[in-house]
Amino acid sequence: MKILGIDTSNYQLGVALVNDDEVVGEYITNIKKNHSLRAMPAVEKLMQECNVKPAELDKIVVASGPGSYTGVRIGVTIAKTLAWTLNVPVVGVSSLAVLASSGRYFDGVISPLFDARRGQLYTGLYRFNEGKLVCEKEDANLPAEEWAEILSRYDEKVLFVGHDVKIHQEVLQSKLGDQAVIADMTSHNPRPSELIRLGMDISEEPVHGLVPNYIRLAEAEAKWRESQNSK
Repeated sequence: MKILGIDTSNYQLGVALVNDDEVVGEYITNIKKNHSLRAMPAVEKLMQECNVKPAELDKIVVASGPGSYTGVRIGVTIAKTLAWTLNVPVVGVSSLAVLASSGRYFDGVISPLFDARRGQLYTGLYRFNEGKLVCEKEDANLPAEEWAEILSRYDEKVLFVGHDVKIHQEVLQSKLGDQAVIADMTSHNPRPSELIRLGMDISEEPVHGLVPNYIRLAEAEAKWRESQNSK
């Protein structure tokens, strides 16, 4: 089974091809450039170099959020368009789960996080159980101080992973002390091939049923709803 994985949900742009259990190819960049201009050319280049035609794809897996509103929207739109055109199933996977998968060998719980601005973060709580990633607390958007308070009740180490950990590191460590373990991102970057592995066992859904998981409304939409409610 040939599966294409696409992750444009955050800082990193990642595309991968997996054939059954073999990673055929991966393309990853960590540069601040427009995903909308680079994502589809990255897909095309990877498939050409791996000698895989679009018609050979059996499934598409996409990181569906949370994360950058624009980034999540780009990845989901590309995945849905390809799935609809090629008539193949598509599934969405939590972008935070993909990030947490980098902590496979950590003995404790894993807290992947993305910055949500104004002292807020997107995060969830995961751990590996018999080699499988398990979600302990659903993905959420909350203040860093509140998340640190929740984690302080756990009697085990917490691994924080993500490019944005440094933004909230002081708040988290001031509450958790030695309980907090900050990942070295040179060895804990999310891999698009892991996105595919997480999506392999997820049941397919109708193409039009797949929607971005923003967790919270974009600021513009929130203000619009407030203005409508006040009328």
